[in-house]
Amino acid sequence: MQKYLEIRLIREADVTAVWNIYNYYVENTIISFEYEKPGLEEYAQRISINTEKYPWLVCLCDNKVIGFAYGTTHRYRTAYQWSPESTIYLHPDFHTKGIGRILYETLFSLLKVQGYYNVFAGVALPNEKSVSFHQALGFEDIGVFKKVGYKHGNWHDTHWFQLNLNEYDLNPPEPKNLEEVKKLEIFQSVLVLANNRIRKVNQ
Repeated sequence: MQKYLEIRLIREADVTAVWNIYNYYVENTIISFEYEKPGLEEYAQRISINTEKYPWLVCLCDNKVIGFAYGTTHRYRTAYQWSPESTIYLHPDFHTKGIGRILYETLFSLLKVQGYYNVFAGVALPNEKSVSFHQALGFEDIGVFKKVGYKHGNWHDTHWFQLNLNEYDLNPPEPKNLEEVKKLEIFQSVLVLANNRIRKVNQ
């Protein structure tokens, strides 16, 4: 039976489902370097702060959240403001179906509309699937932080990637925050295209 898939910006009603997906990775993997799952209120606050500037997308299957992707601040000095970081998590049952690629590419398109120039992503190792995933999306390998995190009884490297979003200009304007752009036709067009793509996954 065909399932109904949808991508949209996160809503308050999605927070618990997003939190539950994230907690799986905190407790069972080294993909997140957190040791203990955050409380629901704390996680909701993180989302609230993050979405003042950056898109936070969710993917739903039959109205249930199955994954999410978002941008966040990579470094806080003013000169870094054009270069955010990206994160993506999918429910384990929905890996290798093409959903992650569409979700991530939609995020990058929205960041581009906002006026960001680069996006960075860090992958805790070992995680060959994630490394291959970022490379397939056009990310450039930019280096490895050696034994930078200790979790689950081992030291782990992180592999860093960079993706260019816009042509580099001199005197670039400040990126627009989410409220400034989310009602623009071009922003909505990105979401329409994403949903046209995601609904073909079942076909």
